[in-house]
Amino acid sequence: MVGEMEARYVTHDEARRTYDRIGRWQDARPGTERRALDALVDGGAFERARAVLELGCGTGRFAGRLLRERLPAGATYVGVDVSPRMVELARTATAPWAERTSIELSDGSMRLPGADGSVDRVVCSYVLDLLAPHDIAAFLLPLASLAPGRTPPARLVTALWQAIWRLDPALLGGCRPLTLPGLLDPGDWALRTHLTVTEWVLTSEVVIAQRR
Repeated sequence: MVGEMEARYVTHDEARRTYDRIGRWQDARPGTERRALDALVDGGAFERARAVLELGCGTGRFAGRLLRERLPAGATYVGVDVSPRMVELARTATAPWAERTSIELSDGSMRLPGADGSVDRVVCSYVLDLLAPHDIAAFLLPLASLAPGRTPPARLVTALWQAIWRLDPALLGGCRPLTLPGLLDPGDWALRTHLTVTEWVLTSEVVIAQRR
């Protein structure tokens, strides 16, 4: 049974191929994530950050927003992604701040830069929902992710999403709705913010946690 479940999650190579193919179209999605990302930015106190690490930086759009609107002039940013195409796009997006940014290609492992405590913000938006449970457990936060629907239309979309995911996760890029607080060990993390927002017919969950 464990083997069967593991087979349902996309591999790092499958995710790499999917997001290489998507490329800049990643930013063309309808605004179903806007309110969740607004809450993530507001609650993450990025204006007081000194070093930020983003897991799954994608096109660099979120990084550009942080660097342009929130991060202090002396703060540094590191983004990692498994997709060479996304790394290329993110480097272009963060070029105006090249002296204090670094965009790195990940091999898909969870051995991330900053694991030694050299960063004071680790941000991850709409990435955990495509990872297998063992990768989520290894990930050491602000977080934003797809979540189970909270309104009737959103619950209908969740049911449809889960049905497609059970058929073939790769059709959805491996993403599926998650309940974020249940992934955090309360002995290690203190929950500071937890909210859900529904925009259009998709529900997102925002969690900001601080290491104890």
